Amino acid sequence: MNEDKKTFATPKVRKFARELGANVSRIKGTERKGRITEEDVKNFVSNQLKEAKNIEGDHQQSDKIKNAYNHSDFGEIEIKEVPRVKKIAVPHLVNSWKNIPHVTHHDEADITEMEEFRNSLTDTFTGEKKKITPLAFIIKALVSTLKKFPNFNSSIEDIDKGKMTIKKYYHIGIAVDTPHGLMVPKLRNVNNKNINLISKELKTVSDNCRNLKIDKKEFFGGSMTITSLGGIGGSFFTPIINYPEVAILGIGRSSKKNIYYENKYQTRIMLPLSLSYDHRIIDGAEAARFCNELKENLGKDFAYKLAV
Repeated sequence: MNEDKKTFATPKVRKFARELGANVSRIKGTERKGRITEEDVKNFVSNQLKEAKNIEGDHQQSDKIKNAYNHSDFGEIEIKEVPRVKKIAVPHLVNSWKNIPHVTHHDEADITEMEEFRNSLTDTFTGEKKKITPLAFIIKALVSTLKKFPNFNSSIEDIDKGKMTIKKYYHIGIAVDTPHGLMVPKLRNVNNKNINLISKELKTVSDNCRNLKIDKKEFFGGSMTITSLGGIGGSFFTPIINYPEVAILGIGRSSKKNIYYENKYQTRIMLPLSLSYDHRIIDGAEAARFCNELKENLGKDFAYKLAV
């Protein structure tokens, strides 16, 4: 308190400093006789924040947990190289997990009619059954949902400046499991493509990833990403958002369940959905509405429109 009395500052400036959590006795005034101005307070707070960030950065370098023992102390081990693709992905995944406040919304979509329709598709000329992956329908349904909820098709690198980027294109990222690691190429302008073309492109980009014949640029510029475990197994999980996107849709393996539907219990095909979103720009109510719309787009009446 005694130090505070020696400080030259008006009551207005002192109040301003208190509101910012700054101690005026530590601020050097630039006006005559060392009088402190609001600008001096701003500069002091700004410098304090910079110092805090530097300290945080130093801590992050030394925050790795060290084992008290070596793994070899307990038995035979083998040291292997981490695949190159996974090495590249590490900083990207860490950045997304540390800097994006993730929330995951879990739900189930009734895809009974969609699956019946998909399995009924035949080639017009040969009459043979078409092999179209369910993922093609999910992509088409997702795009229809994004059109109604543009916040999910955005990026917020400039959120500190009060700005967000709404994308007018629909490039959907697809997580592809390869021997080299997970890759996420983009299917471009899927809003202008039908189910048949999307299904063919899915196979092409997946093969290109597995054979390492895909251009680096194809991993960037996405609207939203889909990651599917349906071919492997599992239901709900927490997918990590693919920065700078603001949401990612996880798909589990569909299963038949006894559901109360149209006033009676019926066996329906249910698809697990796990929607992770950036809570800075999307809240829980909006995520729930997004999932409801997506379920409608995968549901009874909409599946037929998706094939157009």
